[in-house]
Parts: sequence; C-alpha cells; structure tokens
Amino acid sequence: MDVSDWRARIDEIDQRLLELLNERVSCVLKLSPLKLRAAIPVYSPEREREVISKLQERNDGPLDDEAVQRIFALIMKEMRAVQERERAKDAVSSPSD
Repeated sequence: MDVSDWRARIDEIDQRLLELLNERVSCVLKLSPLKLRAAIPVYSPEREREVISKLQERNDGPLDDEAVQRIFALIMKEMRAVQERERAKDAVSSPSD
C-alpha cells in the first residue's frame, strides 16, 4: 500500500471512531436523566478510574497505558460537558417553580 492507501484507511477508521463517539454520546444522554433522578453526580472520579483501569487491562497495544488514560480521560471529559449542557438546557426550558 502507498501513502494515499494508508490515508484512505485512516480516514475510514476516523469515520468509525466518530460514529462510535456519537453512539457513546447518545448513551450518555439517555443515562443522564436517570443519574439526575438518582442524585448521581455527572462526574464520578471513581467510575472514571474504573473505566480507564479496565481499558488498560485489556490494552494489547501498540498504545501504551498512559496514552489510553489520556485519550479516555478526554473522551469522558467531553461526555461530562455534554451532560452538563443538556442539564442546563433542560433547566432553562422547564423551570422548577
């Protein structure tokens, strides 16, 4: 394969990653109201550590564990931001008085 072939393959993978990240956001948005009703905070450091630890245990490389930690910490940070924006939007659209 040449450079353009490898780039095309990488583009395909990027598209799949984007689809999976958006699927993850959809799940987060469905989970968020359940967490709100159960008074579970958006951010749970214990849960984040658990998720990252499991991923590191399953990691066969070539990414090292530190890279896995950085990537998934950022993904989860973005997921929290999505939840917080959704909660803020819901609070504005349905005031509690």
